[in-house]
Amino acid sequence: MWIVTAERSRRIDWIAREERGLTTAILMERAGEAVLEAVEELVGPHSRVAVLCGKGNNGGDGLVVARLAHLDDYKVSCLVACPQQELGADATARLIEAIEAGVEPVFCDSAVWDEALAHMAQTDVIVDALLGTGTRGEVEGVYREAIVSANSSGKPIVAVDIPSGIDCDTGEMLGSAIYATRTVTFGLPKPFLFQGEGIERSGKWTVADIGFPCDLLDEPTSAMALTSDWVGSLLPKRSRTSHKGANGSLLIVAGSWRYPGAAALAAMGAIRAGCGLVTVAAIPSVCATVASHVPEAIFLPLPDIEGAELILSEMDRYDAAVFGPGATTESDALELFKTVWHEWRKPCLIDADGLNAIAKGVVPPSCPLALTPHPGEASRLLGWTAKEVNAKRFDAATQIAGKFNASVLLKGACTAVASNGDPIRINATGNPGMAAAGMGDVLSGVVGTLLAQDLDPESALACGAYWHGFAGDLCADDMGQIGFSASDLAAYLPRAREIIIQECVFE
Repeated sequence: MWIVTAERSRRIDWIAREERGLTTAILMERAGEAVLEAVEELVGPHSRVAVLCGKGNNGGDGLVVARLAHLDDYKVSCLVACPQQELGADATARLIEAIEAGVEPVFCDSAVWDEALAHMAQTDVIVDALLGTGTRGEVEGVYREAIVSANSSGKPIVAVDIPSGIDCDTGEMLGSAIYATRTVTFGLPKPFLFQGEGIERSGKWTVADIGFPCDLLDEPTSAMALTSDWVGSLLPKRSRTSHKGANGSLLIVAGSWRYPGAAALAAMGAIRAGCGLVTVAAIPSVCATVASHVPEAIFLPLPDIEGAELILSEMDRYDAAVFGPGATTESDALELFKTVWHEWRKPCLIDADGLNAIAKGVVPPSCPLALTPHPGEASRLLGWTAKEVNAKRFDAATQIAGKFNASVLLKGACTAVASNGDPIRINATGNPGMAAAGMGDVLSGVVGTLLAQDLDPESALACGAYWHGFAGDLCADDMGQIGFSASDLAAYLPRAREIIIQECVFE
């Protein structure tokens, strides 16, 4: 599913109306119907609904919602954040229809405007149709007042297309913005859903089909949202005559006396992802820890001095490698990475302290390369602050990919996968319960497995991110969203894969 900027979204809307025969009235009616469905998910029939409308087409959508809700016997209050004469032509047409249906709008120049804003705290749900995807510049005046009142009401808010006050293309907050419980966006997802303040302010989001022609929605853009059918089509299938040697041999160079669990979790992730053979190269104490938790693993105990030479002597036995989880950046680890990477030629993933080694000047290997930084590691690779990375996630992932000639997975809410010249791939699976130690180590094992099973780095990262996040969602559904561990998530990987494959088949 392609992700479209505000400009591309406007273009789709214009072509649909001017060249394909869809009228604004039809599009607004369908948008209003989709938003009302979201309202119905949050509150029961005959509930009290406040609809905040602006003067543009977003406000027109809101006026449709107000009319439809009124006709469905909701108790509707409709607040319009401009004088009536300032409404756009299409919004005015929807206003007339709403009034004829029995809606009694209150305009911002009314004597009861302040009272109407205060009354939102007595409603059951608020619909935000103040500002649309074309908003630029600081939100001020009556719009800011309405946003502040809605946010302080304590009531769930359903945003129409975009939370008012969020920049569509960057996700940045324009001074003040709606804090939505649900966002219903139209046609295709927009960048604000995946970066900046937009991630948090959008709440749970869905994309509503309001009738835009399919060919307009299928035209490629610079970014796409991952879907189960795309991921399921790429996940390796296993024949009935398969054997362990045919399902990938993965080397994991990870762990230290301080972080032995990182190697265990990476190995566990690889085993649960279906890797045929998983070998952990680490100091003996780490190998012992891994053996006690992952008895299926094989071991390459590393001596203190000749570890790099031993790894390189075994290179041909492996299809891919994972470097870095829990390895620390002490001098011995840096020297090992420097020596091994100089000659390493198999596809590999570098994570955690491997990334920190790169930031310290160690040159990564010349091979098909996958990097998996979190925002802090990305900031060190780029020389940015972590705040800048989170504010410009698309740009950050793209710049790291170009700088190191690699495919890059930027961790965090809405994981971004970038590779030179290809569209950014955005993953929306996963949940806040995954903000816990060890989750990235399991992900390394999953992606390493896909590399060992012959997926290219970009595909391995994208599929691994979706699969790993979906396993986390299943885990949260069964156990609760807070308190499940990385080990718990790893146990859900087989089930998650099965569901993804089944959904792909049925679609």
